Amino acid sequence: MAIYLVKPKVSVSRKNHLKSAMLTFARELLEKEKIERAQEKVNYLQERVAPLQLSGLSSQDLMDLCKKLHQQVDVTDEERYDCEMKVGKHNLEIENLNMKIGDLRGKFKRPPLRRVRMSADAMLRALLGSKHKVSMDLRANLKSVKKEEKEKEVDKEVGDWRKNIEAMSGMEGRKKMFDAGTQ
Repeated sequence: MAIYLVKPKVSVSRKNHLKSAMLTFARELLEKEKIERAQEKVNYLQERVAPLQLSGLSSQDLMDLCKKLHQQVDVTDEERYDCEMKVGKHNLEIENLNMKIGDLRGKFKRPPLRRVRMSADAMLRALLGSKHKVSMDLRANLKSVKKEEKEKEVDKEVGDWRKNIEAMSGMEGRKKMFDAGTQ
């Protein structure tokens, strides 16, 4: 006795309503996330960079300010380069570890195998060792088929087809066909 569990089916309109509700909820979350990221960026820039006051500065003061800003840009560029190099090293390390995991699992690409001509006896000796003397003659158990019998049957079937039809007509012919099929 088989017991089948039947899941309650949800109507198409209900599915569409749930799908649209999920999409609107996800859209709202994405918008909130964008707003939060923009706010974090503004807060970070306010903490790191002081607003510039260029009014009332002489040309020498402006040149000094430009040099100072240029040095800060160089420092941040070096930090960015260092961070990129660290990320590159970590990605390479992750890739190497993934390859090691693949090797340990055995999910690497296997090379194509070459065909080796070896008899069954030689294969058994290789697997079991030279102590066990097991001979495996696979052809000994095969049934021999005589070709002569098949050729005679073909000769019998070739003949006048009208005679075969007349012989098979009626109940006797059907009985002959039935008897021929059981032999």
